[in-house]
Amino acid sequence: MKASEVLKKNIEILSSHTVKEDSFVPGSHAPLPNIETVKQIISLCKTIIFTDYFYKRQPEEQIRQYYIGVNVESLYSLLKEQIACGLLFNSDEDEQQAPQKAVEMALSFIDRLPEVKRMLYTDVEAMFENDPAANNYGEVIFCYPVVNAMTHYRIAHELHVLGIPVLPRIITELAHSKTGIDIHPGAIIGEYFSIDHGTGVVIGETAIIGNHVTLYQGVTLGAKSFKYDEEGHMVNCPRHPIIEDYVTVYSNSSVLGRITLGHHSIVGGNIWLTHSIPPHTKILQSKAIDVSFSDGLGI
Repeated sequence: MKASEVLKKNIEILSSHTVKEDSFVPGSHAPLPNIETVKQIISLCKTIIFTDYFYKRQPEEQIRQYYIGVNVESLYSLLKEQIACGLLFNSDEDEQQAPQKAVEMALSFIDRLPEVKRMLYTDVEAMFENDPAANNYGEVIFCYPVVNAMTHYRIAHELHVLGIPVLPRIITELAHSKTGIDIHPGAIIGEYFSIDHGTGVVIGETAIIGNHVTLYQGVTLGAKSFKYDEEGHMVNCPRHPIIEDYVTVYSNSSVLGRITLGHHSIVGGNIWLTHSIPPHTKILQSKAIDVSFSDGLGI
């Protein structure tokens, strides 16, 4: 068979809409969210929040204000467009009303940017204070993957609170794929939050985390089980842990279900925890047992 015939045949097959493909695509013919534009939005937010680190340093207040103003206006322009796409991704949204609704949501988000910035700087402070290997705050901002993950999360969380479909998930999954830190935008995380190393951390949608909480690599704040409705569909209900203030969870521990870890508690490494614990609790593994082997019995 000639190459042109193979190409033509498969182009025709791939161009036709399958029943399954149609069922996966939103009913509206409006443009879908654009991932590259979403990346630009995150980049602009980082430039605005960490101006001296991701843009040319401008010691003069007026010049600094000018450049931040330019970036905020660019952010607003891109954000309202992508929010409209996100709203129309939900086929229940009115195509005529979505653009105006997107304008209001974009302005509401920008109105929250100062608080997002404040929260992120508390996170940076917590990461610096919890890591003796960090030499200064700038090193944390430049180098630590958790700063990237938390920047994405805190932006996505604000969009999630506004009720914008799909964009928050795109934003947190961009960080997940880059850092290995998986935080659902619906999770509620307080200030001075720190993740040491970070790889493999999972924080579920309905998790609630207080202030001054530290997690180590490999920690899962997950669901123990799921509830189903009469038709067999999963019910989206609170199913992830509540972590109170000043709690530390060490590496590779799984905290599962709608349980509460009381304030000032410590959960050691490699723990499987499915029940609540009161404040000031310390949970550790039992001591390792030293067993000698001979003749290859340890293999």
